[in-house]
Amino acid sequence: MSDLTTTDMDLDTAMDRYRVELTGYCYRMLGSSFDAEDAVQDTYVRAWRSYEKFEGRSSLRSWLYRIATNVCLDLLNAGNKRARPMDLSAPQHQASAVLNERPEVTWLEPVPDGRVLPQTADPAEMALAKESVRLAFVAALQHLPAKQRAVLILREVLAWKADEVARLLETTTASVNSALQRARATLAGQSLRDSDPADPLDADQAKLLEQYLSAFEAYDISRLTTLLHEDAVLSMPPFDLWLRGHEDIAAWHLNQGIGCKGSRLVPTTANGMPAFGQYRPREDGKPGHTPWALQVLEISDGKIVGLNAFLDTARWFPLFGLPEQLDEADEVQQGA
Repeated sequence: MSDLTTTDMDLDTAMDRYRVELTGYCYRMLGSSFDAEDAVQDTYVRAWRSYEKFEGRSSLRSWLYRIATNVCLDLLNAGNKRARPMDLSAPQHQASAVLNERPEVTWLEPVPDGRVLPQTADPAEMALAKESVRLAFVAALQHLPAKQRAVLILREVLAWKADEVARLLETTTASVNSALQRARATLAGQSLRDSDPADPLDADQAKLLEQYLSAFEAYDISRLTTLLHEDAVLSMPPFDLWLRGHEDIAAWHLNQGIGCKGSRLVPTTANGMPAFGQYRPREDGKPGHTPWALQVLEISDGKIVGLNAFLDTARWFPLFGLPEQLDEADEVQQGA
C-alpha cells in the first residue's frame, strides 16, 4: 500500500478517492448495501472529527480502513447479521409452500456493482473483486466471527500483508495468521458452489441470458426450466420461502407466481452477477408494467443455479437506477 498524505489536498477529495473500495469492504463485512453506505459515511464523519490527531503516521487509506473496521465491528457486535432464506430453513415444496415474511434486517442484500467494485484495468483483479461480492460468498462470510471476517477480507480479498492487518487491528501477526486459518476452515465447511467467471460475459453466458429473458417474457416455463441446473434454487426475500429443483420452481411459476405472466425484464448487474429488473403488468389493467422484483442470477457450468428475487422494489429499484415503471414506449424500446 502506498503511503499517501493529504498535506496539500482537500480532505474530502482525498477521502472520496476511497469511497467505492471502502463501501465494498463494509458491504462484505455487513451484508447490507444500505448499512455499508451508512458505515462509510460514519467513517468519514469520524475521520473528520479526529483528523488533527492523524498526523500522517500511516497512509490515509490505512487509517480510513481502521476507522471503517471499527465502525463495522461496532455494528456486528450489536447483533447485525444477514442471511439468505437457504440459511434459515429447509426448502419447501410448491404444493405446501407458505409465504412467511421476516423483517428487512434479516436479509443479505444485493448491491450494484458500481457501488462496491473499483474500476481496474487488470481482468484478474476485477474477476476476484466480483467473486468476492457474489451473494453466496458474502452469505458465507456472515458465518464468521466479526474479527475473523475482517482478517479474511483484508488478507484474501484486498491482499493486505499479515503485519499490515495486525497493525490495523492492533494485534499480533501470529494472531492474524491464526484467525485467517480458522476463517478459511469455516468457509471450507460452507460448501460454496463455484460461479462461472463473468467479466465480461462470454458468448455462451450471453446466449444463456438472452434465452432466459426470452423464455421468462414469453412465460414459457418449460423452456425456462431447461436453462436451470437440476438442483437450482429460487428464493424471494423478504419471504423466507425457498424452492429447489425444476419441478417445484416450474410449479410455483404456474400457480402462486402466475401473476408474473406477461412480465418485462430490464437487464442490470448486481454482486458481480447478471440481474434483471422485473416489471409485472399493471393490476388495474391499464397499459404498462410496474416493479415487482430485482432478479439476481447465479450461473455455474453453463446453467442457472440460483434465481434470487428481491421483492422490496421500493428499496432496490432506485438503488439500481431502474425505472419507476415501464410504459408502452419503454416496452417497444426493450423489444427493439
